[in-house]
Amino acid sequence: MIMTMKQKELYNVIESLPEELSNKVVDYIEYLKFSCMAKAPEDLIIKDDNDLLEKLKKGMEDTNNGKVCSVEEAFEEVKEVLAN
Repeated sequence: MIMTMKQKELYNVIESLPEELSNKVVDYIEYLKFSCMAKAPEDLIIKDDNDLLEKLKKGMEDTNNGKVCSVEEAFEEVKEVLAN
């Protein structure tokens, strides 16, 4: 896998974080990826404060239950989105 300098920089920053924090960063990257798209999936659109709270709780539950992707998987997804 060939990475740009920015991707390498981002990778190094994420790799230096504790796993729990790096998982949160990956989740946030996923959120940014979809929120910047014209047609973000409905479950990623935050409608109000209560909706945000529920989505954060769900994300924390997913993290606690191991429903997360690796840093490498996240970079592959980001790379695919940036290529389009």
